[in-house]
Amino acid sequence: MPHTVDPQHPSAPPSSPPSSGTRRSRRSRRAGRLRAALCASAVSVGLLAASAPSPAEPLGLGDRLYPHLGNPGYDVRAYDLSFTYGGDNTKPLTAVTRIDARVTENLERFNLDFSHGTVRSVAVNGEPASFTTAGEDLVVTPETPLVRGTPLLVTVRHTSDPRKPAENRDGGWVRTTDGLAMANQADAAHLVFPCNDHPADKADFTFHVTAPEGYTAVANGLPAGVERTARTTTWSYRTAHPMATELAQVSIGRSKVLHREGPHGLPVRDVVPAADEKALEPWLARTPGQISWMESKVGPYPFETYGLLMAQAQTGFELETQTLSLFEKEVFTQPGYPAWYVESIMVHELSHQWFGDSVSPRSWSDLWLNEGHATWYEALYAEEKADRPLQARMKAAYGASDGWRASGGPPAAPKPPKAGQKIGIFRANVYDGAALVLYALRQEIGADAFQRVERQWVGTHRDGTATTADFVRLASEVAGRDLSGFLRPWLYGAKTPPMPGHPDWRPATDAG
Repeated sequence: MPHTVDPQHPSAPPSSPPSSGTRRSRRSRRAGRLRAALCASAVSVGLLAASAPSPAEPLGLGDRLYPHLGNPGYDVRAYDLSFTYGGDNTKPLTAVTRIDARVTENLERFNLDFSHGTVRSVAVNGEPASFTTAGEDLVVTPETPLVRGTPLLVTVRHTSDPRKPAENRDGGWVRTTDGLAMANQADAAHLVFPCNDHPADKADFTFHVTAPEGYTAVANGLPAGVERTARTTTWSYRTAHPMATELAQVSIGRSKVLHREGPHGLPVRDVVPAADEKALEPWLARTPGQISWMESKVGPYPFETYGLLMAQAQTGFELETQTLSLFEKEVFTQPGYPAWYVESIMVHELSHQWFGDSVSPRSWSDLWLNEGHATWYEALYAEEKADRPLQARMKAAYGASDGWRASGGPPAAPKPPKAGQKIGIFRANVYDGAALVLYALRQEIGADAFQRVERQWVGTHRDGTATTADFVRLASEVAGRDLSGFLRPWLYGAKTPPMPGHPDWRPATDAG
């Protein structure tokens, strides 16, 4: 996720620009019925429909950090999203969200996460349904109760608003100088489209994006068709692997799409401002080699394509949206960043395609598995390619670790975000603090066993979700002994345990 720069961090480049910010994330989802005529009228999300069932309540999957994200009662198989952009990124887009799901328990009504648009109608299995809102949920009551095990096809006609939410929320649509992009991590996909907004419920995605002449639209996955009229073009894209809602990406801008070939014929496509192609090409040309390097560490690239989306926007972070990582263009044009550092950031987001995208966290408390691994391979790449010693970075992290645990919680039990700062879980404890856990594991079981853990982890859980307990179990199996007693203090302890092989390492408060 977001990856930002801390000028005081040992991995940070010298003379980092003052606008780079602090290193956090560079970097937080039953009985009256309305008749069909009433459903056809527009109801703004956040306003209660007059004859809605009562009481409607926000639900959730009970995530410790985001308790109202996601919803029980159904399993989404696929999303089909249509957006029509009028050429003004300060005005809402017209949208249609189609959800193909299966009912997992008998339901008289169900909730979708959605809170920043106007809902015009909802249909369930082809029939009009009544709807209202509760918190950040769209609550839907179908004409006929839903029976466990049956298909659930939901069509929501709505708007998708790129303007910043009134409650000063982060994420959702990002307004660029020439259009829009998405940044939905961790809890903001439902600011863009109705969904089951939790990584535990991954699904296939199809996108249809219509924009005026002169614009180009790109989304996750591979092209699935282009339709042109005299004034507009509709681009379609489809993923070949399931995806979490927080990883969805749509770019609309006056862009150019550059194509190249990666390892084993992998199609690599980058989306850049048309005027900046020449300046950005030297950086983009490095991606195939970085993919090969990652494959040498953890095995085959897990998706159908990859590339970088260069956004003309001040986001303060980079983001590992699946198959199309989001970057601020200035990362590559800012002279204060040395080349080795820029490349390490590229590898950070690339490594997320394995750790976080292909293998997604079952809950947001498992975030360390995403960010710890991405930070680990970022640092390992800098060591191997730019002589930036990994051990020195880990020693510095060890010194700071107790402070990170006190302020943000231990790596596998981060403190909840503060009100209005929902991406606040992306703290140093889940970046270098979590990479320190991986370093300790490698010290404990040896480099060969550690690499087997890494390869088996992404192979066993490919296209799925996994937990911290799953990681501890796998590490124990590979090591041939129970590692839960060793790893639990590293993952959940208030204090940083002694580092194997480095008895002289001390937390900063103990130094001297």
